[in-house]
Amino acid sequence: MTATLRRAESPTPRTAPPAPRARGLSLKRRDALAAYGFLTPWFLGLFFITIGPILASLYFSFTDYSLLGDPQWVGLDNYREMIGDPRLHSSLLVTFQYVFVSVPLQLGLALALAMILDRGVRGLPLYRSVYYLPSLLGASVAIAVLWRQIFGANGLINQVLGYFGIEGAGWVSHPDYALGTLIVLNVWTFGAPMVIFLAGLRQIPAMYYEAASVDGAGPVRRFFSVTIPLLTPIIFFNLVLQMINAFQTFTQAFIVSSGSGGPSDSTLFYTLYLYQQGFGSFEMGYASALAWLLLVVIGAFTVLNFVAARYWVFYGD
Repeated sequence: MTATLRRAESPTPRTAPPAPRARGLSLKRRDALAAYGFLTPWFLGLFFITIGPILASLYFSFTDYSLLGDPQWVGLDNYREMIGDPRLHSSLLVTFQYVFVSVPLQLGLALALAMILDRGVRGLPLYRSVYYLPSLLGASVAIAVLWRQIFGANGLINQVLGYFGIEGAGWVSHPDYALGTLIVLNVWTFGAPMVIFLAGLRQIPAMYYEAASVDGAGPVRRFFSVTIPLLTPIIFFNLVLQMINAFQTFTQAFIVSSGSGGPSDSTLFYTLYLYQQGFGSFEMGYASALAWLLLVVIGAFTVLNFVAARYWVFYGD
């Protein structure tokens, strides 16, 4: 009986209070929501400005679409038409000439100036900024108009030649010289690769040059045995980047030739021909197919560069 009373009198054991909710998870969720909120404009741009138009152009490349009516499915007809299109073949030839001549010249000039600036020239930040300006302005409409005036029949180049008794040609209006003027314009935009080369030169340890000098290597030998091998990753980076940019050149050819690609299609870049088909002839289906061909060409040359890089790019590992 006593035991029974004691059990009755003993307080009922209280259940443990619920553990407080961990605030870490909610903080993580709030941080994630904030991150997605800030990324929302980028995602919208990715899907509606980049991925959406890419998929639309892929669909239009299999259609006959004139922008004035509904697209009509034609399968591979646009791609078959490319095989017998002489102006397409001419534009590819002009573009290849432009890329394979201007890019090596541009990189060579950029490397030469970077090596000069790397020797500790006074006012280096000023020179670096001045030399970088052409890369910012070279693709603009204003520079293209100025270039057409400089190389025109009565332009600055012919005026300078006239002082020496040399009769100049109409450089931008002559089929033998028009493409050359655009190549010179692209070489002039050496600023971006030059700055990258300069940064790469600053990362080469001086001990390699000291060791080469001890072994009796002169400046030329040090350049080809030390500078170039250690700079090959930078050369490769600039080569891929500038080649892709050269394939997509449009503004300069459009302004200099007034949108025609002349004279005699000597400045008919691939992108300019694509523009003519899409917005001049309203053959948007064919223009979309041309755009995908350009993507394949750029991708193929990029892959070739990466494959070839195994044999000449030195990463030091």
